Amino acid sequence: VQLQASGGGLVQAGGSLRLSCLASGSIFSINVVGWYRQAPGNEREWVAGMTGGGTAVYADSVKGRFTISRDVSRDNAESTVYLQMNSLKPEDTAVYYCNLEQSGANYWGRGTQVTVSS
Repeated sequence: VQLQASGGGLVQAGGSLRLSCLASGSIFSINVVGWYRQAPGNEREWVAGMTGGGTAVYADSVKGRFTISRDVSRDNAESTVYLQMNSLKPEDTAVYYCNLEQSGANYWGRGTQVTVSS
């Protein structure tokens, strides 16, 4: 399984960004996808997750501002996970990572930098 994240950038406070994570390889229908972030000097923290059945959950710090969604190709060979981030705050500045859990294994993509200026 390979994960490739994109969509980060520099945005002013109150702005929006959409992150994408393309997952390819042996992707099963029963899995959990998620986004994490890590700010300088901080530990990596969970931001949002979605089950294979489509249930989405969010960290309190982003609830109401961020939305996770996913598209799956017809042959299940690829899956794209999105993180729509609205009303961004300077404290949202971090490197964002996508994650996929399936069959007891954890897969990570390279991070994408999100910087929110005040």
